Amino acid sequence: MGKGKSGDKKGKKPHKNKPTGKKYAHFTIEGDSVIRKKNCPRCGPGIFLATGQEREYCGKCHYTKFN
Repeated sequence: MGKGKSGDKKGKKPHKNKPTGKKYAHFTIEGDSVIRKKNCPRCGPGIFLATGQEREYCGKCHYTKFN
């Protein structure tokens, strides 16, 4: 029934290297204190604002603050 099909391969899949997460880019350490990026006032803690040219933007709720 299933003899000779090339699509019936069994065994482990080859390992693929994936890029690491960038969650540590939101934190900076200065001395003994940890400084976090600004959070979104609508979404709450855990959702960080992206900084651009003279503005801060939330990608989740589209909140924009112009500096």
